[in-house]
Amino acid sequence: MRVLDGAMLDVESETVQRRIAAGGVLVADDDRRIVGALLTTPRETGAHIEAVAVRRARRDSGIGSRLVELAADRWRPLTADFRPGVRPFYASLGFDIEERGERCRGVLK
Repeated sequence: MRVLDGAMLDVESETVQRRIAAGGVLVADDDRRIVGALLTTPRETGAHIEAVAVRRARRDSGIGSRLVELAADRWRPLTADFRPGVRPFYASLGFDIEERGERCRGVLK
């Protein structure tokens, strides 16, 4: 949970617990310490990414990208809603992106 808190993501603890129970959470660890996490919501086909979080000290090391790639291997197609500032991250992973007001929607088929 600290990884998600550290990323200052707006994800409630209950949401995380439900995703873990449903198998919709991926974690990255380094020496038994969680350094990244990805939460999804299952869809009829594929999944929606609720949050991608990486410890501050480990950002820009490919952890978030690898988590999304693993999610795509399991649950494609993937969708995600995000701020325009992280558009380059999703674009680099092959998401088709459209702007929706102050947010963006990405789809990876």
